[in-house]
Amino acid sequence: MGHKYRIYLISDSTGETLDRIFLAIKSQFSNFDYEKKEFVFVRTEQQIDKIIRESKTKENAIILYTVVETKLAKYLSQTCEDKKIPCFGILGNLILNFSKLLNQKATHTPSAQHVLDADYYNRIEAIQFSITHDDGMKTEDIEIADIILLGVSRTSKTPTSIYLANRGYKTLNIPLVETHEIPSLIKEDPDNYCIIGLTVEADRLSDIRSNRLEIMKENNISNYSNLDFIQKELAESIKLFKKYKWPIVDVTRKSVEETAATIIKIFEIQKRKKNENNFSIQK
Repeated sequence: MGHKYRIYLISDSTGETLDRIFLAIKSQFSNFDYEKKEFVFVRTEQQIDKIIRESKTKENAIILYTVVETKLAKYLSQTCEDKKIPCFGILGNLILNFSKLLNQKATHTPSAQHVLDADYYNRIEAIQFSITHDDGMKTEDIEIADIILLGVSRTSKTPTSIYLANRGYKTLNIPLVETHEIPSLIKEDPDNYCIIGLTVEADRLSDIRSNRLEIMKENNISNYSNLDFIQKELAESIKLFKKYKWPIVDVTRKSVEETAATIIKIFEIQKRKKNENNFSIQK
């Protein structure tokens, strides 16, 4: 039986960055038994002293932190060293190394990544666009979209759209069902749009739809979770994607983040090719 660890995450901001880093760390260990406690907006030595007093009373305590204010970060590190508590700063060395490479002093401003700048407002705009253009709504705005997702029901179109929107991409998704017609614009001039077809293994989709029906207590939707019907449905969608040469992403064993990363890569490749073609025309 392994030890149980007490993980203390200390951030001088919202803690979002630190939480994501810890998720990445813990995913690498199959037998990692832990309890996690998060402390956000920690900006005084008194707050740090209180956390360290608590962690000192626990066995196998580990502290991870993102504190960008140099004096406070040093205080936390030194106090942990004195108390013999394992303590790891996530951003300190990175900021120092970038400061040297860029030959400029870092501001060491807490929450600097959350500044209300143009990028922030672009992300908000993308989120609003993706929500109002979910599930085939308002396809007349298709020319405004950065990315267009197509796929049969339950192929992660909506969560992928929202994730992409959080990355700043206006995303419109269209379900491949009889009640929704694919806009003729993307068929007639596909090179002007980043269109991605989403697919999934049939048996996996059947399970997802069966669970969905059970949650919704719906048993009268004919063929929705039927494996034979799903196989035909997916085959037709792939046939459509190949007809118009739209890239296909299989989401079966991908998280939303992994699917989005693949889509962004396709988007960037297409954008680069379009810019190169425009440059050649101008020359």
